[in-house]
Amino acid sequence: MGQLKDIMTQQIAYVTPQDNVYEVANLMKQHNVGMIPVVENGALQGVITDRDLVLRCIAERQPNSLKASDVMTGNPVTGNPDMSVAEASQLMSQHQIRRLPVVENGQMVGVVAIGDMAVRDTFSDQAGQALSNISEPSQPQ
Repeated sequence: MGQLKDIMTQQIAYVTPQDNVYEVANLMKQHNVGMIPVVENGALQGVITDRDLVLRCIAERQPNSLKASDVMTGNPVTGNPDMSVAEASQLMSQHQIRRLPVVENGQMVGVVAIGDMAVRDTFSDQAGQALSNISEPSQPQ
């Protein structure tokens, strides 16, 4: 069975907790991604998703006055390079996330997205399972 180190993206655009959220949005656009890790001294501090920018930044505050640490999701769910793709898929399903930061010895080493699983025929079943659980409709309140 494959491991995350076999499919993860290793060249990651990231910001520090002190960077402005404008920089985060620009990196998302430049790299065509929906999540930017927040890293300090190589260690993952949190993540900022496109949804975080909308809900915690634009909808609530003035975007240019905020730092990455103001809108990031702290203590994100992470995987490790030796984790199996099936384990990662289950973890992503359980936590309703589409992107999984990969950490080794406290250092950010990559990111695995549902798309990374889906483009490999070997792992497309895990990607489909994770995506179907992540994309469950919300219940009306």
